Amino acid sequence: MSRHSDGRTAVVLFTRDLRVHDHPCLVEAARSCEYVVPLFVLDDDVLDRAGPNRLAFLVEALGDLRESVRRRGADLMIRRGDPVAETVWLCRDVGADTVFVGEDVSPYARRREQRLATACQSVGIELRVEAGTTVVQPDAVAPDGGDHYRVFTPYWRRWREAPHRRPLSAPAQLRLPRGVAASELPLLRELNGRPASPGVARGGESEGRRRLTRWLADGLPSYAERRDRLDVDGTSRLSAYLHFGCLSPLEVVTRAQEHPDSDEFVRQLCWRDFFHQLLAGNPETTHRDLHPGTDDRRPDHDALERWRGGFTGYPIVDAGMRQLAFEGWLPNRARLIVGSFLTRNLGVDWRSGAAVFFDLLVDGDVASNAGNWQWVAGTGANTRRNRVLSPLAQARRFDPDGAYVRRWVPELRALPGPMVHEPWKAADSLLAPEYPAPIVEPPSPPQSTRRTHAGRA
Repeated sequence: MSRHSDGRTAVVLFTRDLRVHDHPCLVEAARSCEYVVPLFVLDDDVLDRAGPNRLAFLVEALGDLRESVRRRGADLMIRRGDPVAETVWLCRDVGADTVFVGEDVSPYARRREQRLATACQSVGIELRVEAGTTVVQPDAVAPDGGDHYRVFTPYWRRWREAPHRRPLSAPAQLRLPRGVAASELPLLRELNGRPASPGVARGGESEGRRRLTRWLADGLPSYAERRDRLDVDGTSRLSAYLHFGCLSPLEVVTRAQEHPDSDEFVRQLCWRDFFHQLLAGNPETTHRDLHPGTDDRRPDHDALERWRGGFTGYPIVDAGMRQLAFEGWLPNRARLIVGSFLTRNLGVDWRSGAAVFFDLLVDGDVASNAGNWQWVAGTGANTRRNRVLSPLAQARRFDPDGAYVRRWVPELRALPGPMVHEPWKAADSLLAPEYPAPIVEPPSPPQSTRRTHAGRA
């Protein structure tokens, strides 16, 4: 144990920071206290809102975290209930006088932190809140005369210049007080009755670090050219590991910047920080327009369900939604396409789409989910609020030969090349009878081959 430790006992409350590397709370607790009790609380209020894909990833991440702290001589306490009450109860049980918790920006996380501060003060426990969810703290970069940015580009310029610390090494050793007994890891079926999607990525810091190392060597050099292509796997697929804190965003940026041509990848990570500071400054944006939207949004349940199921009759949209259903993940370009189609072409309120994403995505992050949906809907941090992404133009540009669509919409595999993006133009002999006609009229289709939504519902 560090020579700086003073015999005290600390509880480290893990939330969205399920790792041991570059973990400021864990490092400071190990440095300043003789005994460290790692704790994760299964919060029913959070579990009730989390879809099965996120819960499956969470269970694996907790198992990996437990193995990491065990290798360092401690164990992970897992409790279920109110995180504030469970933390204070554990402090009393083990004689802890300090609680460490990571800073977060969602309205729920901030209320939890405030309640924890009040509860700790009432029983004489010190609460230490450490940054680590973002690369740059939400309040560290602000425009002149304001407290946060609403436009990305000026934020990006200031963010790049902001100083930040070096990543921290994982503690070499952790000690539990005597007599502390760990609990068993939860089973997924105990948390949610729904099964996870079959293609959900494996959770945990160990897997995240393996993926990061492989990505920096093999994926980063071509990221700028391939990141928007749907017919190739050109993105990092690290978003779930960042959401759960299995990877430190600061460490990811720091390691990426050691490589040439990392600017575009780092810029995408800056978007994550941008949406966090936007939510911190506008907590209501999870459910309220940042800027006034249009008045023609409608609650169209049938359209929403066809979109969710991947049966809109627009292959590029359906491919994206089917990938989301299978993997609990989508590349950013596909998210933009399906989001724009729902809000702009179908006129469905962005909140309905955001709810579907939050249910299916492994990386269902409150800040990024609301921020991106408001961006495509024209109500958020988008300087061109009338922007509409044509699904056909996007398909031709980012899936030029139709490989992405043929992978996820197998009914259309007989259609050659880019014809797969406009099946309503194909000869009847090539059409799949089970694939629906377009839910809305496609642009200028030939009269001889046009199939209408009414005719092929």
